[in-house]
Amino acid sequence: MNYQRQRQPGCGGCLLIALLFIFVTGGAPALISFLGTMIYTGLAGVLIFIALFWGFSYWVQKKVATYEQSQSESHNRFVWLLVHVLMHTAKIDGRITKDEIQTIHRFFQYNLHYNQTKMLWVKEIIKEATGSSPSLESLLDEFKTTFAYEPRLILLELVFQILYTKQDVPEDELQIARRIAAFLEISSYDQRTIEAKYKYGQQYSTTPSQDSVAQYYATLGLEKGADMEQIKKAYRKLSMKYHPDKVGHLGDEFQKIAETKMKEINAAYDYFKKL
Repeated sequence: MNYQRQRQPGCGGCLLIALLFIFVTGGAPALISFLGTMIYTGLAGVLIFIALFWGFSYWVQKKVATYEQSQSESHNRFVWLLVHVLMHTAKIDGRITKDEIQTIHRFFQYNLHYNQTKMLWVKEIIKEATGSSPSLESLLDEFKTTFAYEPRLILLELVFQILYTKQDVPEDELQIARRIAAFLEISSYDQRTIEAKYKYGQQYSTTPSQDSVAQYYATLGLEKGADMEQIKKAYRKLSMKYHPDKVGHLGDEFQKIAETKMKEINAAYDYFKKL
């Protein structure tokens, strides 16, 4: 199962190009004469509509293909696998609703800050995953054999992030996320750390409440009451795993995910240092 780049579009806008050619070579009179003939035969409206439709399709496909080719194979493969894994998570109940698709759209648009071109690309992958997608096991197996441990952590981070966009996360969906972690051979310590982050929320207060203190412990993967030596050890361990340089090959958006995670780890460690 290999990721396939989007092909460059064919000449879908040929009629539009032909109309432009007539205009350039013969001017407005030639174009008007040609369209008059087409209108007389009753085909002009249909053909112009087709030309505009294919012209727009050509433009969209061209932009998507150009963007894809500007990215590394690792980046494209990571996003392709991520979308398919998220789609499997969404259809755990046997169907994918419009709201679930919109949730995935919003995730890429607002959490990963995808622009219009990137969103067109993601929508193409979603369409592909909706129609026919490999099994979750085969997707995860490819992910495990293709990417090192740190990118796997980022994948799990994003899976939990999209799950917790819901007000109440169903337990069966959480179980799927935990099985993903186990399949990717992510340690139970790292899985608990990631899950706890979203369970307790993501806001850090300047005057921590009992819940936010629990989150600080959870961010470092520790139980309440851990001593400073345990806190230092956990901090060093997580700092190495989430260093942004380790996922730089996946693209800027995923490097920023690692940077955000490092900020959370640093915030938790700074809180305990000041005690």
